[in-house]
Amino acid sequence: MIRNDIESWSPVAKLFHWAMALLIFAQIALGLAAVSWRISPTKLNLFVWHKSTGMLILALLALRLLWRLSHRAPELPWEMPLWERAGAHLSHMLLYALMIALPVTGWVISSASNVPFKIFWTIPLPAITGPDKAVSDLFAAIHGWLVTLLALVLFAHIGAALRHHYVKRDTVLSRMLPWGTS
Repeated sequence: MIRNDIESWSPVAKLFHWAMALLIFAQIALGLAAVSWRISPTKLNLFVWHKSTGMLILALLALRLLWRLSHRAPELPWEMPLWERAGAHLSHMLLYALMIALPVTGWVISSASNVPFKIFWTIPLPAITGPDKAVSDLFAAIHGWLVTLLALVLFAHIGAALRHHYVKRDTVLSRMLPWGTS
């Protein structure tokens, strides 16, 4: 099955979901390590990995959104209350928005800090703003708040999936698991 059906996500949708989930958790770890590491070549390498992973997430998100727009999502369980449906849609929209906003704000920070950057040490990323310490500081603060918001939304997303699986005993989680079908 290459397409989603009414009850289950396709293998392609599952691959996008789990690959991006792993990249996001790796990205959070890389970011925390990079900001807390002492000034050294390792710190610089951690930032290159962090920024590169951010650009990879942004590129994969573009592909994921194209896929998602051309493939209908499976139906939510009919017994799911309206407030849960609204919460699910809101959390997904927030996740998509954050997957765009975080790499873009990071790109602004790098550009405004006048730090040239090559994705995975090979592909030059052009600056999207000129050097400006005030802009760099502002976007660094925004980036930090967005990371906090991402952590909260991920906590809610994962918590809701586990609630559906273990408390409600419906198929919301199992149909997205790599080995599950519905």
